[in-house]
Order: sequence, then C-alpha cells, then structure tokens
Amino acid sequence: MNIILDTQAISSNNGCMNKLPLETRVRILNMLVEGSSMRSVSRVCDVSINTVTKLLVDAGEAAEAFHDRTMTGLRTANLQVDEIWSFCVAKKVNVPKMKSVNPDAGDIWTFTSLDRDSKVIVSWFAGDRTQSAAQKFLTDTAARIVTPVQVSTDGFQGYESAVAASFPAGTAYGQIQKKYGTTADRGPARRYSPGVCIGADREAIAGNPDKAMISTSHVERMNLNMRMGMRRFTRLTNAFSKKFENHCNALALYFFHYNFCRIHKSLRTSPAQAAGITSELLSMEHLCKLMDDANPPKKRGPYRTKLND
Repeated sequence: MNIILDTQAISSNNGCMNKLPLETRVRILNMLVEGSSMRSVSRVCDVSINTVTKLLVDAGEAAEAFHDRTMTGLRTANLQVDEIWSFCVAKKVNVPKMKSVNPDAGDIWTFTSLDRDSKVIVSWFAGDRTQSAAQKFLTDTAARIVTPVQVSTDGFQGYESAVAASFPAGTAYGQIQKKYGTTADRGPARRYSPGVCIGADREAIAGNPDKAMISTSHVERMNLNMRMGMRRFTRLTNAFSKKFENHCNALALYFFHYNFCRIHKSLRTSPAQAAGITSELLSMEHLCKLMDDANPPKKRGPYRTKLND
C-alpha cells in the first residue's frame, strides 16, 4: 500500500483564516513528540497554552484516524506485546484522598504491539490493566495482520486468554517470564529503579512457537522511547496528563511521528516504509494537511460592538 499526500497543497499562507501559520504548527507538533511539556512549548513558540492544547486534540484525532485507515493488511511474522504504566490527574493510590471526584483520575496502562522486523507499532490501547482491556487491544491488533504470526508477551495473566480469543486457533504464542532478585539497599538511589533481573524463562503457551523468537526486548525498548518522547510519561514531574482524552491524543500523535516520520536508526528508514505501508517518509506537514482536510478553517466573522441603550 502506497500513501501519497499532496504536499504542494499545504500552504503557510493562511490569508484571513483564523489559524496558526504552518511553520508554527509544525514546530509545536515536533516539540510535543520530542519530550517538551505543553507549557514549555507555549513559552518557546509564544502561543497560548490553550492553543497548544487545541492543536494537540486536532492532531491526535487526525493521527488516530490515519492510523486506523492505513495500518491494515500487515504481513507480520513476529509480534511483541507489552504495557507501560502512567497516570492521569493522580496515581490510583492517591485518588481516594482527592478533594473532588474526577472520573479520569487514576493509573493508565498503555498497551502496544510491535512488529519485530519492521519495528512498526501495529496497534495501541490506553486503559486499565485487565484481561478485558488486553482482549480489546489484541482484537484490534489481530484484525490488522493478514499472515500467520508468532505472538510474544510478558507474564501478565490477562494475555493468555486474550490471545486465544483474538487470534486464529493454533497461533504460535509464547511468554517470557523474567525473574527479579531482591536487594537490601532500598534507599533513595534505588527507590524508583527496577529490581535486578537474574534470569528469564521462555515458555510456549499455544501452537508451536520458535523459542528463540519469544522475546519482548524490542517492545520494551519502545517503552523507553515513549518515556523520552512524551513529557507526560516522565516520572516525578507535574507534566502528567490532566485529561484522559488528551493523554490518548498525545499517544496518537507520538505513534504517527514514530511510524511515519522518524527514521529508525537500525532500519535507515521509517517503520511504516519498512512494513510496506508507505513508500515515502512523511512529516508533520502531512499531518497538518490531514487536520485541515478533516476540519477546514473558517473565515473570521465580522466583529460586533455592543450598542448602548
């Protein structure tokens, strides 16, 4: 599948349209996927925080729609699945202490599925860490793949039944069970550090998986990319998500940039190009074009003055 967008139709001259110049919008979007916070983007680009938020919402919606349209018919041989923790408004343990009720507050787990060979993100899902959420996520993932695939996950209990319900019978599926040692030093230096991994067992769960290919190393490396590229995933800051919808929009924007716009260092091309989804490297200008097509800018209306009686 080849995706070609008419870049000549993208113009930085907005005339009388009530819209930011193209250069400013591209700069804001690039900063959002390179680890800058919303307020730092607002300061550097000299725009309102509300402008940054509105652009994130529009970009996220356009990016998610583009992902749904294009990320289909994939010929994936080895699929790696994992989940990464974050939170919205407050951590789950602190939600009961909040002065006001907020339905968005609590932990958020982002599930991601990655093609081991092309490194493309096949699908993602944000929600709670339950078997139901895992099944919704894997059902969407399976619908995008047209070839027999080997699935690898960690030892989360919800995956086994979710894989069985989402993928065809006989799909090769394996889990990697990591073993962590304990340490007597639990001071400040190790408070937020993971335990020391002392071993890992590869276990065949269904079908006939190649044990040498049972791994989550690549998708776990993607977790680091996400924490580096999205400020709201950075620990011990006040940049965490304040609205669940904005959290999802940030994810959609980041994965658009990762899949279609960013040259992977080992592949020397974008993951989408490596997967055969597109023949060209896209950019944030392409996303702006998609946003404009979805929401044509309106001309500013005449100003009205208040008449005195």
